[in-house]
Amino acid sequence: MCDNDSMDDMIEYQLRSKELSRRTFGALAVGTGLTAMMPGIANAAETKESEIEIKTADGVCDAYFVHPAKGKHPGVLIWPDIFGLRPTFRQMGKRLAESGYSVLVVNPFYRTKKAPTAPEKANFQDPETRSALMALAGTLSPQTVLTDAKSFIEYLDKQSSVDTKRKIGTTGYCMGGPFTMRTAAAFPERIGAGASFHGGGLVTDKPDSPHLLVGQMKAHYLFAIADNDDKRQPEAKDALREAFAKAKLPAEIEVYPAMHGWCPPDSQVYNEEQAEKAWGRLLALFKEALA
Repeated sequence: MCDNDSMDDMIEYQLRSKELSRRTFGALAVGTGLTAMMPGIANAAETKESEIEIKTADGVCDAYFVHPAKGKHPGVLIWPDIFGLRPTFRQMGKRLAESGYSVLVVNPFYRTKKAPTAPEKANFQDPETRSALMALAGTLSPQTVLTDAKSFIEYLDKQSSVDTKRKIGTTGYCMGGPFTMRTAAAFPERIGAGASFHGGGLVTDKPDSPHLLVGQMKAHYLFAIADNDDKRQPEAKDALREAFAKAKLPAEIEVYPAMHGWCPPDSQVYNEEQAEKAWGRLLALFKEALA
């Protein structure tokens, strides 16, 4: 989850890692500061990319849009993690576009500030940085997600590179995981596939818990759960399985042997092997559900 417990787990993991000394850890960054290249893909499509602005009911959202240079393709909406829109997520969006999708990566915190919303070389050991990031996350709510999703889907459907005859996919990382579920539930006729990577707050005891919305969806799903998140809330995966089975919707739900935050290449706990496995499962999901 995107909470203090998960942040502490990430820090503790790195401090105990054989690959890093405490001195090295102090110099490393979380989120925007680290740079890492994702593996390339064979037969990558030529792409076009642009920094854009999207009007919503609450203001103007800055975002990144990338798509194959030719043809029409399924749209994909990406909700970043707590570090927001940054180079790594642009890189991830472009990689997905090279696989044949028209991809929109948004700044979920646009109401507060434009990207970048996390300082370069942000360090969770710094209480002020931690507090600032958690405060940003606190500005979002189920209602802001629905307001934004409506505008983002409308934007995608107006683009010449988006095939509106095919459904849209949505992916979310960390806090973005439940955002995909709220989007899929609110717009079932447009969202055909969703994927949550080390998502937090997917199953809660609140009446608007994301897992209680599954019956309103028509999307196929992928849940890639972090090992430490599963240890903290082992019942969540079972609640998800039950909800999707009841709704008769396909859902791949798996606990990965990796720490919360392992997918983005700039994460301190990035696990390339498991991230690539999750990426492969995402492509398989989209190929089946958005065909």
